[in-house]
Amino acid sequence: MFKSTVSALTLAFAVAAPSLASADSHAGDIVDIAAGNEAFSTLVAAVTAAGLVDTLKGEGPFTVFAPTDEAFAALPEGTVEALLEDIPTLTAILTYHVVPGTVMSTDLADGMMAETVNGASVTIGVGDSVTVDGATVTQADIVASNGVIHVIDTVILPQ
Repeated sequence: MFKSTVSALTLAFAVAAPSLASADSHAGDIVDIAAGNEAFSTLVAAVTAAGLVDTLKGEGPFTVFAPTDEAFAALPEGTVEALLEDIPTLTAILTYHVVPGTVMSTDLADGMMAETVNGASVTIGVGDSVTVDGATVTQADIVASNGVIHVIDTVILPQ
């Protein structure tokens, strides 16, 4: 059921899955980059369901902490399907992953608080790895035409 729900919602984004853009690439906007990589099919489906595609294709700039499909799969069974039917909650969670402006990894400091688009703040940790509310950044500084993407290994939830 999970796969069919995601597949149905991502049909419009059925494209080949190239590697993530490098930090020097302006391959497209945030949505184009996410839609062009199969590791973000659940995120793209969620952004589509929440009606946030046009916003994230907008001028920005935005910093997106982008959870992978594996991060969504780690949520309790049925969570993704429930969220796809609860658009206000889905929107609150997705906008918690977005910070206005372009925040590169070199701009981060341990203990830094960053206010998200949903109004709540995330806490940045810098040590052996970079974390955002406990989620580990697995790839940083994927530059888009309207901001930057940092890949994270966990879906972060507003408190």
